[in-house]
Amino acid sequence: MARALGFCLFDTAIGACGIAWTQDALAAVQLPETTADGTRRRLLRATGEVDEAEPPAFVRDAIARIQALLEGAQDDLADLPLDMEAVPPFHQRVYAVARAIPPGEVLTYGEVARRLGEPGASRAVGQALGHNPFAPVVPCHRVLAAGGRSGGFSAEGGALTKLRMLEIEGARLGGAPGLFD
Repeated sequence: MARALGFCLFDTAIGACGIAWTQDALAAVQLPETTADGTRRRLLRATGEVDEAEPPAFVRDAIARIQALLEGAQDDLADLPLDMEAVPPFHQRVYAVARAIPPGEVLTYGEVARRLGEPGASRAVGQALGHNPFAPVVPCHRVLAAGGRSGGFSAEGGALTKLRMLEIEGARLGGAPGLFD
């Protein structure tokens, strides 16, 4: 990853998220921790020491779109620029498949692996998503374990946060009206 130029925290429907940026791309996006300080610390672990700053216009646009997504907007965020310089090639491929999953839809780790042409790589897919530095822009919450089970989720609150995000998006599993209907 190119050195982040700045970061800020911003409020969302699920708590205070964080975002860091380079000159022309997002360097990291952090889902909420229990406290804003926790979110800040976890974001800075991903970016290294960087100053809190006023975000440039492209980051303010990204923030507004992330906030809207976390309130139920059907925006896939797929056009937001991400700095993938330090992201391993396999992870980049996994993130590209995940970014193609529309809000409210899900795939399993195995389905992502098959779309990559590597049907035996579901565990590696899960590991790549567990290291996702761009959630929810790379929507790892839309990837489930076999049988529609939530699987792991590295954000604060784990699987409950994942399920809450899917509920906000109106995700449907197996033709049911919604996850919690």
